[in-house]
Amino acid sequence: MAELLQRLQRLGRKKDRNLNTSVYSVVSCSDLTPGSLEIWVDLPDEIKFDPLLAPFKQRYEQQHGKIELIEEPNEGDKTIFDKKHEETKREDVETLKDATNRLMEPMHAIEDTKLKSVKTKKVKQALRTIKLCGLVSCWVLLTVSLLMNMERSDVVLHTAVKGGELKEYELPSSSERVKLLITLTGPFEKAATNDSSNTLLLWLHRQVADDEGDFQQNSTKWMIHLQPEELLDFSPSASETKMLMLQDNSPIHSRRLNLTAELQEEITRWNQIGINGTRVTLRMSTQSNLTVPLTVSYQLNPIDPEDGIIYATILLIALYMLIIFEIVNRTIAALLSSSLAVAVLALSGERPTLPELVSWLDVETLLLLFSMMLLVAILAETGLFDYLAVLAFELTGGRTWPLINVLCFFTAIFSTFLDNVTTVLLMTPVTIRLCEVTQLNPVPVLMSMVIFSNVGGAATPVGDPPNVIIATHPSIVKANINFTTFTLHMGVGILIVGVQTYFQLRFMFRDINKLRNSVPRDILELRQELAVWRRAAASLSSYSRDEDIVRRALEKKVSRLSSALQRREAGAAPRSDPAFTQTLAEMKLKYRIRDKPLLVKSAICVSFVIIVFFLHAIPELQRLSLGWTALLGALLLLLLAERDDLEPILARVEWSTLLFFAGLFVLMEALSKLGLISWIGNMTESLILQVGEESRLAVAIMLILWVSGIASAFVDNIPLSTMMVRVTARLAAPRGLALPLAPLAWALSFGACLGGNGTLIGASANVVCAGVAEQHGYRFTFVQFLKIGFPIMIGNLIVASLYLLFCHCFLELH
Repeated sequence: MAELLQRLQRLGRKKDRNLNTSVYSVVSCSDLTPGSLEIWVDLPDEIKFDPLLAPFKQRYEQQHGKIELIEEPNEGDKTIFDKKHEETKREDVETLKDATNRLMEPMHAIEDTKLKSVKTKKVKQALRTIKLCGLVSCWVLLTVSLLMNMERSDVVLHTAVKGGELKEYELPSSSERVKLLITLTGPFEKAATNDSSNTLLLWLHRQVADDEGDFQQNSTKWMIHLQPEELLDFSPSASETKMLMLQDNSPIHSRRLNLTAELQEEITRWNQIGINGTRVTLRMSTQSNLTVPLTVSYQLNPIDPEDGIIYATILLIALYMLIIFEIVNRTIAALLSSSLAVAVLALSGERPTLPELVSWLDVETLLLLFSMMLLVAILAETGLFDYLAVLAFELTGGRTWPLINVLCFFTAIFSTFLDNVTTVLLMTPVTIRLCEVTQLNPVPVLMSMVIFSNVGGAATPVGDPPNVIIATHPSIVKANINFTTFTLHMGVGILIVGVQTYFQLRFMFRDINKLRNSVPRDILELRQELAVWRRAAASLSSYSRDEDIVRRALEKKVSRLSSALQRREAGAAPRSDPAFTQTLAEMKLKYRIRDKPLLVKSAICVSFVIIVFFLHAIPELQRLSLGWTALLGALLLLLLAERDDLEPILARVEWSTLLFFAGLFVLMEALSKLGLISWIGNMTESLILQVGEESRLAVAIMLILWVSGIASAFVDNIPLSTMMVRVTARLAAPRGLALPLAPLAWALSFGACLGGNGTLIGASANVVCAGVAEQHGYRFTFVQFLKIGFPIMIGNLIVASLYLLFCHCFLELH
């Protein structure tokens, strides 16, 4: 019996050796080319030295000599998986044995499973067909709309209006209903005051005349306030846009010689007169004693505001449906929705030109993201994030909530003085590594971290893009709301909001098991390893023979890993999730700084970026924008790193995230063109006007806070803040409601910044965090973030409401 057992053990060892060496037969040495060897050399070490690719290593050593391996950079070098090859091989053998045993299950159970799988496949195939038909229909609509409609060309005119002069410009229109979208550029006041006595009037005039008399019709007059006369010459220009309309049923002024009074009363619509000989003009006049130079740009018969709002709402709902139900990748959803928005504009006669589309992109934000991604990609190679994770583990003693507290606290502090997108880019890799070594689920921890990033960013004018827009608006600057004033007032409120956010998160995650991995660690590691190999294979094209040889070898490895993962998920492998048992000393040995010279160079560049960011907080020292600062730091680090090949670094850039932002910027600008964002502002202003003067301040604070907060959760907060700050300035203007400006500015800042916690695409930091996490193998969906973020956002807005009402309605601190 003992001899039989020994034979079985020897047979098992032979099978293990055969399994381990079978990978060498995947690629023949005779098939390798010099070009494929160069491609193999550029692969990451954990892929390059895999036994599967041993023929590449053997041929390379034959031609170039033995490869001198650098000291193995510990398992902390692997940002996705960190297990030894020997363990993988042993586990693969076990999974193969268990899979063999499972083949002996009763045949009837297998038949039942097959029937269920066939039904499931049919349902999935039907849903897939419906999805493809819908998506292709959207593509056909976009293509047809672009083929059938030319790019819009606005008419641009230059003129000058003298005091007491009536200037007319004849328009080529004879329809019963005339609409004119007009943009004026001239010496206009950006924030009108009581001194705004110089005004410019514009209106549409329609007239038809014959021998017996004429009929005339005027639109509502548009009043624009000019600069004072002493500043009118060489004053900076400003632009104003408005839609003027002549309705068919607008009041008609008639002067006819042979008509009775009864007949005059019957003529109430323009189509009763007839349009033959109708003359439509744009009229302008001014009260100024000087000549007013103007640049006029107009578009005849644009899309109706009511129809535009409906189209914009449908587009926004379509975007959220695609993302919520994960019909397509969120980047494709943003690109598709923005393309459909362009199609709607084209069908309505407002197809933008390609340069105009490019101008809709917020290049400053994209440049900041790209540059910081480069910095973080190089910084990750030094092992700093692994070291910081071990340091946090040491400080907190490995306890769960103290770890999360440290991460959220530092994220909120950094976001106060740095842009929160930058903070998230720096903190996300640290958080993921820390969760991996402590066996925490990174998804809820990352969501908590990014929520605190949005909260902390609201405290200063430079912490969040909406605050930058608010703090730099001319009316805000004129009201003497500087960096110190802004930070002192917002800081106290944000401190209270932060306390509320922390306790609400503690309540939501009161079950500590929600923060733990619900899937065994070996399956998680195998999924992450599979993601790495898939990404490596996808980065190689099949256009050249050299790349095709390497890509086919990687795809075979992907196939084997996929089979092993399916067997383990089906229960063929042990599902034990061992607890974290390594000591702190072992962790320090395992996760240490790997490239100290590169770390010093990276520290210099990152310090430069952070210092200039701080200088950007001082208005007198604003010489470089955030995007330019980050680009200069990234460029300096690329020079100091002395890298000949940029492909590995560029491969770590989140291109899908950048494309998502680009699509979102185009979509939001299109929604603005369709009138949705302006409609939100006008509705807010009209609701405030309906209450009494004694309650207008409280109502205005609540409306601006909650409208901007709820809207920012579903609409990008950058264009929303741009529109709402104008509404705020209009409400505070002396010729408006004359409300105090400071409380309205604080309300807008609280709403626009805290509203970003509501959904995954509500804030830029949310999208960046999700992109970086997905690159590391961890993905959280729109619904997952909504379940946590939206209740947090509601709590934040309630606390901010109480704080603002107490300060400005009870204490009247303004």
